[in-house]
Amino acid sequence: MLFGQEHVKRYQETDGAEGHDWQGTTVLLLTTTGRRSGQPRTTPLIYQKDGDRYVIVASLGGADHHPQWYLNLQNDPQAELQVKGDKFKARAHTADQSEKPALWKKMAATWPDYDEYQKKTDREIPVVVLERA
Repeated sequence: MLFGQEHVKRYQETDGAEGHDWQGTTVLLLTTTGRRSGQPRTTPLIYQKDGDRYVIVASLGGADHHPQWYLNLQNDPQAELQVKGDKFKARAHTADQSEKPALWKKMAATWPDYDEYQKKTDREIPVVVLERA
């Protein structure tokens, strides 16, 4: 399965039966509001639970700039999540220095490439925490 708009389409059509489990990880759909367009933008992202919270990483494969979805959340932290068939509103914040190390470790255990992505860039890759609104 592709990781992109085809992934989003299949995930939405099957309530995550196709697309939630991906290459040994779990994936949610994050819908943000485009900061310029005002239009909804949906992105499939690897996640882990941390208690009742959902944790994602703004890695963009180690690019030197933040992904668009992260910039959208900085502009408006309100988002919508879909985890399998569960669709709900959420509020995002970037993990601070007190919470990021443990969350990074959890996410890198899920997708070890995150450590490699961080080595590729001088940008500090953000960890984002999403809480049900």
